Amino acid sequence: MTSFYLTLRLTLASSLLGINLLLGGCASTGGPVSLTEVREFADASAKLGGYGELSRRYRDTYEREQPYLPAGADKIARENDAKRRAVYEDFVAVQKALVLYMQTLSLLAGDARYDLSAQIDDLGNGLKANTESGLQQRHITAYTGLTRLLTRVIASGYQNRSVETMVRDGDADVQALLDAMISLTRLYYKTNENEKKTILGIFDVEIPFSTRNSDRMLVTLAKVHYLNKATEYKLVDRRYELALQGLTKVALGHQKMRENLGKLSNDEVRRLLANYGRDLRTIRDGLSGD
Repeated sequence: MTSFYLTLRLTLASSLLGINLLLGGCASTGGPVSLTEVREFADASAKLGGYGELSRRYRDTYEREQPYLPAGADKIARENDAKRRAVYEDFVAVQKALVLYMQTLSLLAGDARYDLSAQIDDLGNGLKANTESGLQQRHITAYTGLTRLLTRVIASGYQNRSVETMVRDGDADVQALLDAMISLTRLYYKTNENEKKTILGIFDVEIPFSTRNSDRMLVTLAKVHYLNKATEYKLVDRRYELALQGLTKVALGHQKMRENLGKLSNDEVRRLLANYGRDLRTIRDGLSGD
């Protein structure tokens, strides 16, 4: 009889141990979801930089090229200047909307709560399509959709809103606006290339024909100026490349979140997001260091 009770107690203990292990496994699966990588990716996306500076450079093209333009080209250059200045605010508004979205996403992925309503007021009333620049109607629609989403979320004090619902509801508009920023950055690059050809081309044509002794000092100064401008354009070209790389990384990272909703705590997804966040911080450092 003693042997029977001993066996029974051992059997019960073994069963309880198995149940505890099973429950422990279930508890660990349903435990707190780590969103550290989501928050870090969103922070890095919001702080990427580059686009705003390149937008201003695009706007101010005429100021740089005007001293080098022949008289006959000035009228067209001034017309182009007016067009660039007319669309500038819309171009930077796209960035403001995406930055605010990423700030909101970071906030939802963390414990802190702070008021972003002032940034909502700064977004303005909407954009205007501009086929010459590449800002298309679908980009305008996406801007309107994202600003409405942000207004609802921020005005409600983030009630009934999670990272998952934010990514799900915002992804299509986010991807469309990132596409707009990439297209506009390419426009900036093309405009800068034309400016570079105009300015450096003058020196390429004029310097070889300035052979008089009386022109030696002027030619020397012109060569120094040429080298300075060539160096400037080389550095700016690198900034366009970095900005495009960064925007592409943001688009890919957000796409990965959309594809893995409900699995954001998965080790592989966390690793991917951590890599995107690290790459974005490296690109930001490159943009800051030039």
